[in-house]
Amino acid sequence: MPFCKQKCSYCNFHFSTSLKLKEEMISAIKKEIFLRKDELENKTLSSLYFGGGTPSILSVDEIKSLIDEVLKYFDFEKNIEITLEANPDDLDKNFLKNLAQTEINRLSIGTQSFFEEDLKLMNRAHNVSEAESSIKRAQDFGFENLSIDLIYGSPTSNLQIWKENLQKTIELQVPHVSSYALTIEPKTALNAWIKKNKISKPEESTQNKEFYYLSDFLKDHGFIHYEISNFAKKDFESKHNSAYWKYKEYLGIGPSAHSYNGRNQRSWNVANNTKYIKNLAENILPKETEILTEKDQYNEMLMIGLRTIWGVDLEKMNEKFSDEILETFNKDVQAKIEEGILIIEKNHLKIPEKHWFLADGIASDLFIV
Repeated sequence: MPFCKQKCSYCNFHFSTSLKLKEEMISAIKKEIFLRKDELENKTLSSLYFGGGTPSILSVDEIKSLIDEVLKYFDFEKNIEITLEANPDDLDKNFLKNLAQTEINRLSIGTQSFFEEDLKLMNRAHNVSEAESSIKRAQDFGFENLSIDLIYGSPTSNLQIWKENLQKTIELQVPHVSSYALTIEPKTALNAWIKKNKISKPEESTQNKEFYYLSDFLKDHGFIHYEISNFAKKDFESKHNSAYWKYKEYLGIGPSAHSYNGRNQRSWNVANNTKYIKNLAENILPKETEILTEKDQYNEMLMIGLRTIWGVDLEKMNEKFSDEILETFNKDVQAKIEEGILIIEKNHLKIPEKHWFLADGIASDLFIV
């Protein structure tokens, strides 16, 4: 849902702060669901995810109408996970009361921090009071399956502030945390401020320290560190995101959304609201498709699998790839095992958790170009 109230200083996702195309966008999304309903082999969904942008900018009736549209063409598993990404300032009493009457059963709340200086730097639309009260209010209306986003390594933060952010998370009894290092993306306000020396660049050594404190602290409080940036109490892992990490098929609807057929085909929609709406009005799918080569599939399996607690299934690797690729793979992996930065457990290749902060670099060292 490509709309937001305002632009966060670190964000380079596709969205618009103008809502004038909202109704047309909802109609276009419904059209896309209809046109692509046969792309998923499995017509019984285990997860449905409202991402953005800011989906909580919609009214509850608009959210409900989109769920009803999906139900025209798909069935829901009995225990389907239906997540709505939400900003704290949108989660008022009336919104939550009505949302609790829909099929939405999980909220992913963009908290980011419980400190005002962090929120101001990030140009978030909410304040500290809303950050905390939105979580409590959601719980009061029966939303137990909650995830919050937290950002570490900000120039406005330090290890003590980070510790207090995590302590507040525990006090609020949130069962899932997605946590990311503040990264400086091109064409963002944050990048411009750093170039003009208005703020200091995040320190990688500080982010490294805060990442490992995060991991140790949440594990000490009963969380499973199941993907580099994701932590969950038992049975609260994100079904939806786990499907990405386990190479399952998924269908992405809306501007800039991505899809994957579970085998060798990936597609993505145009990141332009006007063009997206216009194309669908003409029954044209506004997407590009890429057939993944064997090397692409190999590199993706490594990149995704090595970020998770499950690692890379070596049996699947041996079934899927040619002898030529496997020869290179086995040679490169053996070198990393001897360095101590890869291990094999129960026929799965994994990065020891003490090296997780460097996982993307370790995976890319194994890529075939």
